[in-house]
Amino acid sequence: MDRRNVLKRALLLAIPIMIQNGITNAVGLVDHIMVGSLGTEAMTAVSIVGQLLFVFTLALFGGMSGPGIYTAQFYGQGNTEGVRASTRMKAIIAIVCTAAGIAILLLGENRLIHLYLHGESAEIDAALTLSHAKDYLHIMLLGLPALAVTQIYSSSLRETGDSVKPMAAGIVSVTADILFNWLLIYGSLGFPRLGVRGAAIATVIARYLEMGVLVIWAYARRKRHPFIEGLWRTLKIPAEISRKIITKTIPIFINEFLWAAGIAVLTQCYSTRGLEVVAGINISNVLCNLLNVVFVALGYSVGILVGQSLGAEEYDRAKKESFTLTWFTALLCVGLTAILIALSGVFPQLYDTTDAVRQLATEFIIITALFFPVQGILNSLYFTLRSGGKTLVTFAFDSVFSWVVTVPLAVILCMLTDLPILAVYAIVQAVDVIKIIIGAIMIRKGIWITNLTQEFAENGSKEVSD
Repeated sequence: MDRRNVLKRALLLAIPIMIQNGITNAVGLVDHIMVGSLGTEAMTAVSIVGQLLFVFTLALFGGMSGPGIYTAQFYGQGNTEGVRASTRMKAIIAIVCTAAGIAILLLGENRLIHLYLHGESAEIDAALTLSHAKDYLHIMLLGLPALAVTQIYSSSLRETGDSVKPMAAGIVSVTADILFNWLLIYGSLGFPRLGVRGAAIATVIARYLEMGVLVIWAYARRKRHPFIEGLWRTLKIPAEISRKIITKTIPIFINEFLWAAGIAVLTQCYSTRGLEVVAGINISNVLCNLLNVVFVALGYSVGILVGQSLGAEEYDRAKKESFTLTWFTALLCVGLTAILIALSGVFPQLYDTTDAVRQLATEFIIITALFFPVQGILNSLYFTLRSGGKTLVTFAFDSVFSWVVTVPLAVILCMLTDLPILAVYAIVQAVDVIKIIIGAIMIRKGIWITNLTQEFAENGSKEVSD
């Protein structure tokens, strides 16, 4: 295996994803600073709703990841009908997830938002924060259908080797988001000054623009992507492939949902130490998410490239690709750590908030930065395990570990000890080192190496057809 060629292929996939996600997160950063200028209550409200929507987004991602494993392997196999079938399954899952997500968030909004408002603060108004959060949530829910459609197309295009179209659509989206944020948050150029609601409206407009650009461009270039031709002629999926995809999807969906819920519970635990802690973690997350796009994109590329190699029955190559890309990711994360630490004292100063919040944000950034290489390695290990369809293994590796080890540890440290919040945060981050050891052992043993699509070979006895 030529390592340079592997890195080149990975970067060709990953760089557009990095650019798209990086720009999106940069806009999130700008949004956050704009909303932060309205006061700490507005900033905290947006961050709380963002945490709730994060659970939905990860659940949607998890639901589409099961079919996505098959999409990459079918593409590596050269099975166009298989790619269509797996993409149709994504659409069905997206409809169910979106309807359920909107219903849950609407019916449980008060209870869910109040989970993060238990901490006391002399300088932050909890009632005003709740009001802002509900206003923001109601409008953001209107954009979830567009987010679902975008995920269907962007994931399938990436899994078939094209990450440029999703990137371009993302650039259009974030440009619109910045423009409408400026117009609607502050009431520029005669537009109404809508504050937090303006930020939500801008995001919804941007999401529908992204969806429109992506879908129109994909169909305009459908000769390059044969699976798009006749894709929605029917939603029927052959029974056997449907059963197999669902079998793989359910553990991934539950895993992503539980993992995201675990992150939300961790934040809720931290919030018991005061609303300043919520604000500080929120500022830290905005900056750290701007740079974690590097290892997230590389992890996604690992899953695609390794999955394609498995579909082509090149198992030794798949294993070598996994190790090469994992260590490459770790090396890049060391550089990201240095960048984050350098920015840790500067970035929080951009916010119109209290000195206590700024100081906490600085310290949270430094702690998160120190564990960036750990998170980069974990991300690559996770996507490698998932590429072979070992969804129960990834379920145990990811969310089971979180709920059995990480979450109980955080609850105990926050509720039953007087340890400073920064010490609690660092200990919880450090626990992930155990996962690296477990994941590395599983990868080395090769238990994840499986060709899921072999029996569905396009010219074989079980050809996938409409």
